[in-house]
Parts: sequence; C-alpha cells; structure tokens
Amino acid sequence: MSLRFHWFLPTYGDSRNLMAGGHGSSMSGDRPATLKYLNQIGAAAETNGFEAVLTPTGAWCEDAWLTTAMMLETTETLKFLVALRPGLLSPTLAAQMAATFQWQSGGRLLLNVVTGGEDHEQRTFGDFLDKNQRYARCGEFLDVIRQLWSGNGPVDFSGEYVNVEKATLQRIPDPVPPIFFGGSSPAAGTVASRYADTYLTWGETPSAVAAKIAWIRDLAEVQGRHLDYGIRLHVISRDTSEQAWAEADRLLSALDPATVEQAQASLARSGSEGQRRMLELHGGGSAYKEGVGARSLEIAPNLWTGVGLVRGGAGTALVGSHQEVADRIAEYAAIGLDHFVLSGYPHLEEAYQFGEGVRPILEKRGLVAPHGSVGGPVRTPFVSSGN
Repeated sequence: MSLRFHWFLPTYGDSRNLMAGGHGSSMSGDRPATLKYLNQIGAAAETNGFEAVLTPTGAWCEDAWLTTAMMLETTETLKFLVALRPGLLSPTLAAQMAATFQWQSGGRLLLNVVTGGEDHEQRTFGDFLDKNQRYARCGEFLDVIRQLWSGNGPVDFSGEYVNVEKATLQRIPDPVPPIFFGGSSPAAGTVASRYADTYLTWGETPSAVAAKIAWIRDLAEVQGRHLDYGIRLHVISRDTSEQAWAEADRLLSALDPATVEQAQASLARSGSEGQRRMLELHGGGSAYKEGVGARSLEIAPNLWTGVGLVRGGAGTALVGSHQEVADRIAEYAAIGLDHFVLSGYPHLEEAYQFGEGVRPILEKRGLVAPHGSVGGPVRTPFVSSGN
C-alpha cells in the first residue's frame, strides 16, 4: 500500500488565521493569492512529497485552469487537481482543454468535478438548473468526455441537457486525467459510481466515512466498476499534542463571534447535503461560544470541527502530534481511503509541518513510498525547529 497525499492551493488568498467564506460565499486572505506566493506553495508541496495540489473553483477564487497553467513552468513533478464545473463550458471544450494540459504538462493533470452546490452562485454564472438537474447534466457531460477520451471516433450524444454532434478531439490526453468526484446526495452517488475514478468525501468520523465508502462501493459494483476513495481534511500537526491544540486554541480565539454567527447563517441556507453534514458536526455553531476551548469541538480522537465554524466546504481538521496525526491517517486508510487532500493555515508553512513531521512516520510504517528529494529536515524561515 502507498497512500497518495495532495495539498491545497488557496487561490483566494492565505492567512495565519481561519478564513471565513467559501462554498459560494466571498473569501479572501491577508496574504494575497499572487502567482509568486502560489508558486511558493507549489514548491513547498513538491519538496514535501505531495503528489498534487487541489485548486478550487467558484466566484470566490481565481480561475483554476489559468492559475495552474501558469504554475507549470515553476514546478517539475507536482500535479494539479483542477476543479471543473460542468455546465459552465461544453464537454467537448473541457475534454480539449484537458488534453492540451496533459500534453503541455507531461501528464500532470487530475480533474476534480464539482457539480455546484449553491443555487445562488450557479445563477451568477448563468446556470439556473436545480441541484438534481445539475447532477443529471453532470452525468451526461462526463459521458461525452469519457467517449471523447476513448478516441473511438466522432461522438454523437443527445441528452436532456447535453447535445453534441460528431464531436472529435485532435489530441487524446495521455494519460487520461483521473476524475475525482464528491457529493453526499443520492444523485451524487449515482454519478460518482458511473464516472468517477476517485470518490472524495469531506472529513467526517471514521465510522461515517466507512459508511459512505460502502454506499459508493455498492453502487459502483452494480456498474461493474472499482473506485479509489479519498478524504479532504485540514491538518494541524506539531511535535507534541499540546503544541497542536494550543495552535487550535489560538485559531479559535482569533474568531469574531459575529463572524461565526454570520457564516453559520449563510451556510445553513446551503442546498448541499455535504455542507449540511459538516454543519451537523458542530451543531450549526451551537458548540461554539466565545472563550470556549478547542477541545470542546473535538468530535472523534484528533478530529476537530473548528474550521467549519466560518469556512464553507471542508470544515474538519486533524489536530495532534505528528504521531497522532499519522495514527488517524492510518485509521482512515484501514477503512479504504487511498487519497488524502490536506491543507492548513498558512498553507506554505503547514506543508512543511506535515512533510517533515508526519510523512516520515508514515514512510516507516510502509503506508507511503519514500520521497527521494527530501534527505532530511528542511526548514523555512517561518518554521522554527521547536515547532
């Protein structure tokens, strides 16, 4: 077994503190998402053995395709897990863009297909379908793309939402980009089981994640398909558990109660089943009170819901010593997870905390292949040897 680790590219900005917004709401950090800074994060991810960086999509961040294309020249092996929204461009154009990216990058594209969970945000892009219609369209979209990538001649497709006639590609992507796909609704499960290569879930308790994997696996078996499985988590990893929880306390104490209340009111209106599940983990913010300790938001060993108080989407973090974080990753791996998409505040420094602290432990356990480019601890000016 060799687990696959990916980092996150905050194309809305970065910060040393928790950032409010995302998942259809405005979001920005006090470290602007300049190309120079994003290149630093890309270099940190590559140096610390991450396979790829997930790049989000939405009105609240920079464009994922353009940003990652500009980063190709400053990276060598790093792959880009680019978020793509069906319905905002034609499947033929999306298939062509992916083929061009693969050719020019030497095969460094992965695709994260995001159906779109927020009606109001979709409408800003001119998309007025409801959630179930979006999933139905997504299935048709991926059907056409899969056919185009097969290279078996012109594609004719007449669906309820997608129609193409004699569609072809001048270049077939080599390799075909793996498709990551998430979603917790029945409609999401149907699409994932038919078209995804990796089903990706936000961070929930191991028992809840095991149930979701079993659900998708059963659906995929009906289709005669086998999927990989992944999880999206934040991480606060330090030399000792006390240091990690002290950082979680610092992040929590820096929150403005008014910001928490406003964020929770906004997220409560979400039409996303995954977002609803994230909110349930901390009772829609009811577990938070000004001055409360970070441990009060720990819902399973080392699984902390504090991020989700203000951030939409993935709202949980692994918090603990490097050994404890490695233990939790091993626990998730044991229930069938192959991919771990991680992030931390700030993303530059936290890539080193994980790469230098947790990864060597996982390597010794045989859970991840050794990363040859890192011969020993590499410290940035931002990370002291005591942290």
